[in-house]
Amino acid sequence: MISHATIEKNVGLMAVLIVVAIAVGGLVEIVPLMFQAQTVQPAPGVKPYSPLRLAGRDVYVSEGCYGCHSQMVRTLASEKLRYGDYSVAGESVYDRPFQWGSKRTGPDLARVGGRYSDDWHREHLKNPRNVVPESNMPGYPWLTQELVDPTLIEHKMRMLAKLGHPYTEADYAKVKDEVTGQTRMDALVAYLQGLGKFDKEAAP
Repeated sequence: MISHATIEKNVGLMAVLIVVAIAVGGLVEIVPLMFQAQTVQPAPGVKPYSPLRLAGRDVYVSEGCYGCHSQMVRTLASEKLRYGDYSVAGESVYDRPFQWGSKRTGPDLARVGGRYSDDWHREHLKNPRNVVPESNMPGYPWLTQELVDPTLIEHKMRMLAKLGHPYTEADYAKVKDEVTGQTRMDALVAYLQGLGKFDKEAAP
């Protein structure tokens, strides 16, 4: 048995033992989650993103919205009062990467869907201070000038299908009609309007 004094005096040995301890601890915490249905199965009513919402999610990530907005309502009473039901892992099974987090310069968006009109969102994204005077969020007016590429979205859907998302040929056939002519602003608004809107009472 290696003595405590020996470990303290041997920096290399201590480093190896620290790495081993962290690795074992991480595996003990992470591996069981990979086999729990509530973390790998969609929550009731949760479906893969439609083409336009998938495009909007790409805009959300590429513009760095996650840097100021989390999508994770915690189990605290104050959070439930402000945002609604707390988040569960099954809501995010179709998110790659998921948008959970703790950084909130702006409000959490996990339940923002349907709280405001499409016009409100568009005005807010163009110049946030037009609707929220105290906001320090930057505007994104250029999103109205850029169109979504339907070919790219179909390709992404096919790649996600290989990772287990239940997209079908019928879903791919809808991409062109749903996405052609839509701006990145339209897509982002569609994405935001769908956040938290799923039938929790429905069968999986």
